[in-house]
Amino acid sequence: MEPKTALLADPIYREHLVGRNHPERPERFDAVMDGFRKAGLLDRVLRVESRRVTEEEMLLCHSLEYLRTAQHDVEAGYPSLTTGDTEITANSWEIACKAAGGVLNVVDLVATGKVRNAFCATRPPGHHATPHRGMGFCLLNNVAIGARYAQRKHAIERVLIVDWDVHHGNGTQEIFYSDPTVFFFSTHQWPLYPGTGRANETGAGAAKGTKMNFPFPAGSGRKEILGAVEQSLAPAATRFQPDLIMISCGFDSRTGDLLGGFTLTDRDFTDLTRAVMAMAAQHAGGRVVSVLEGGYALSGLASAAVAHLETLLS
Repeated sequence: MEPKTALLADPIYREHLVGRNHPERPERFDAVMDGFRKAGLLDRVLRVESRRVTEEEMLLCHSLEYLRTAQHDVEAGYPSLTTGDTEITANSWEIACKAAGGVLNVVDLVATGKVRNAFCATRPPGHHATPHRGMGFCLLNNVAIGARYAQRKHAIERVLIVDWDVHHGNGTQEIFYSDPTVFFFSTHQWPLYPGTGRANETGAGAAKGTKMNFPFPAGSGRKEILGAVEQSLAPAATRFQPDLIMISCGFDSRTGDLLGGFTLTDRDFTDLTRAVMAMAAQHAGGRVVSVLEGGYALSGLASAAVAHLETLLS
């Protein structure tokens, strides 16, 4: 029987920032894949090849000026992007392009029903990348490009993006702030980088009410985050009727993370994943594409990712 869950995990993703002492380090990729291997999950998924995203696809969410700047910064050997706090190494642009393009391969499979859902173990992360700026460890906004691509290529009308990273996905929100066809939901620690995501940021113009932010203090966990998903997002999803759900899957909201102060457990990630899958089953034909964002304590990252993928497989 063909697997119903796909996994994108190109070994090239571990090469970004090799040799750097940085929280967003290559060992994150190793930890996730070792966790999957030890849990026996790799035999149960459809492995997906990556590809290079095209400039036309990147332009769905980013300005040409920014793309030129980011590519130049990498190829010139700069230690970080000139646009913000994102360290880079010699092949970071190629890797970022393979991450975004790999997500699009996954969107193809999910949108056409070849698989029900998927997890993308991509690096570098993406949800802080705005139309005009790479920042917060991010070069290209993988989830945003995936959502727009699904709409353009597969006639997906409405996309729901669920961001449970401990940091607010400011780039994703900015890209879609005036777009009523993309619903953006975020739980995040407040105050914390990047300082956006107040509860009154709900969208502009025709998109008002399609952006939903839950800023919570350090120490928040299951009650607050799963509560927001079950009590606020679920009814909003019923009103919105998404055709595809994408997850900005940050595991830095797990207890013990190096960069966050939330207290989610592996069981909580299981239940969050179940809740999103239930919404997808009800409204979106089960279609879920989950893309790795943060998560910086290696053992916690691994166990949370295993809990997440096991649930997607269930």
